[in-house]
Amino acid sequence: MELLSALSLGELALSFSRVPLFPVFDLSYFIVSLLYLKYEPGAVELSRHHPAASWLCAMLHCFGSYILADLLLGEPAIDHFSNSASVLLASAVWYLTFFCPLDLFYKCVSFLPIKLVFVAMKEVVRVRKIAVGIHHAHHHYHHGWLIMIATGWVKGSGVALMANFEQLLRGIWKPETNEILHMSFPSKASLYGAVLFTLQQTRWLPVSKATLIFLFTMFMVSCKVFLTATHSHGSPFDVLEAYACPVLFGGAWGGDHHHEGQGAHGPGPQHGPPAKPKEEPGEGARKKRTKKTD
Repeated sequence: MELLSALSLGELALSFSRVPLFPVFDLSYFIVSLLYLKYEPGAVELSRHHPAASWLCAMLHCFGSYILADLLLGEPAIDHFSNSASVLLASAVWYLTFFCPLDLFYKCVSFLPIKLVFVAMKEVVRVRKIAVGIHHAHHHYHHGWLIMIATGWVKGSGVALMANFEQLLRGIWKPETNEILHMSFPSKASLYGAVLFTLQQTRWLPVSKATLIFLFTMFMVSCKVFLTATHSHGSPFDVLEAYACPVLFGGAWGGDHHHEGQGAHGPGPQHGPPAKPKEEPGEGARKKRTKKTD
């Protein structure tokens, strides 16, 4: 009976919320973040020819959320870089990911069963960052709900929100890949999670912070591990948004795909090759026609 009481949800959630993130969980966060950086086109070539730029991109992938949150709250953007242990750990992961002999480190951490463990641990860090960001914003703005939501959102998805700036460091400019225009599952989940944690912080959600951290972490871990294992780019929110967005906003979430083709009453798309315009007869053809006429 005592064992069952010790394993209650409240005690489990409280113990889970007290688990330190550094160094194990932070290490997993850095590994997965830099794996995604290496997947980017041209990232490997950049590391060979411009290692300083590659390192800066790696630091943005690892600490971009802290930089954005500090900018929102009017604090020094480089404040988190005072944590030398985290910077050195992220730098070591960057070096092993791009410069390990025979690419052994990359091959090991990208092996799917191992990668799924790191992905799960990264989501633990993400949820904890959202909760800490909202608590920090609440300390400065007690009634600033929008500020708290924005801070928690960038804490959870700051790397994706800084993608365009990070691409500029790699010499790439793709404004159409703006995360706000095409939100991925982590960005959407971070936004929804920021709303939940804001409601909890302002006492509108009757649940303890430790319990909310535990439940939302389980949700994020389950979804992200499943999406990674199945190589899916979808989102569990797609079904809900498909029903809610037409009612609330008159269209699907990001549903401007109808502009890509003709309207329903307009002419359909032509699948065949365009018809070649009739060529003007050449000089020789005109002479033959003249002779026949004569």
